[in-house]
Amino acid sequence: MNKTDLVNNISSKSGLTKKDVEAVLNGFLGEITDALAGGDKVQLIGFGTFETRKRSGRTGRNPQTGKTIEIPASNVPAFKAGNKLKEAVK
Repeated sequence: MNKTDLVNNISSKSGLTKKDVEAVLNGFLGEITDALAGGDKVQLIGFGTFETRKRSGRTGRNPQTGKTIEIPASNVPAFKAGNKLKEAVK
């Protein structure tokens, strides 16, 4: 399912217009993005938690030249599913 499918499904189930659903979805995704960029985590009880995790620096290899390169440490977004979501998927 992609974003368009999600907007269509929510619109048909809620009775809201697609434009309204898309505005809410974009706002929701924007707030999660802003929170993660600010170092916060977003916890939706029963669904899951969006957070950032530190990825340590490491040595990599350029596949074209075989030369070793240093990959710097970084923060990456992560999602941990909540219990209700896990149970629904089983």
